Amino acid sequence: MKDHTYHVYLVTNPSRTALYLGVTNNLAARLYEHYSSRGNEYTWAGKHYCYNLVYYEVFQYIDKAIDREKQIKRWSRKKKNDLINRVNPSWKFLNDEFPYDPEQSERKHL
Repeated sequence: MKDHTYHVYLVTNPSRTALYLGVTNNLAARLYEHYSSRGNEYTWAGKHYCYNLVYYEVFQYIDKAIDREKQIKRWSRKKKNDLINRVNPSWKFLNDEFPYDPEQSERKHL
């Protein structure tokens, strides 16, 4: 049986003024996509330069990850900030924890 890992994550822009929330089964590849689309006016995250990871949670089951994403999406910005501040009070960019390797990465992800 294959072991699955899903991430609910928050990325922000370099000035930490915008937040984008998502869910994926390949966080390294998804972060690379966010970085590659910076400045793209056709995507919200790209338009707002959201590619810096500041928060994530890990789930074994996709339905639990999606439920959590939906829960957090309903929250106010203050509550999202509080969530980040509990585990990452300096809002350090965590992208280096998930280096992207195109040889190891499947393009099929959420």
